[in-house]
Amino acid sequence: MSAITIALRRAMRLDGALGVMVVDYVSRMTLGTLGTPDGLDLGKAASGGTDVVRAKLSALDLVGYAPTRLEDILITLDTEYHLIRPLNRRRHEGLFLYVVLDRDRTDLPSVRKELRQIEQLL
Repeated sequence: MSAITIALRRAMRLDGALGVMVVDYVSRMTLGTLGTPDGLDLGKAASGGTDVVRAKLSALDLVGYAPTRLEDILITLDTEYHLIRPLNRRRHEGLFLYVVLDRDRTDLPSVRKELRQIEQLL
């Protein structure tokens, strides 16, 4: 079983997890997905997430911040959280985790802690 598959399965065990992806924001290629959030096409979300990550990294560069300072990007919707975690602090620069979470069942500090652990698997 690949490291990506293990990471995806572990992320889906997070309280409130609806879907998770590992995406390469350089090539826009989705390397793996798991879950089926109602009404959300994970492929399209991955593509949109790529644009978000690229824009934020560009903005950080513009103000003189190192990309390694970026821990995650939180998008808050009415019923969901979309949490994007770039993996630019390790050797996997160019990849990010994208997790879709049920807002009512999610404890963000716990999710962030677990994602740091999951990142170590990749």
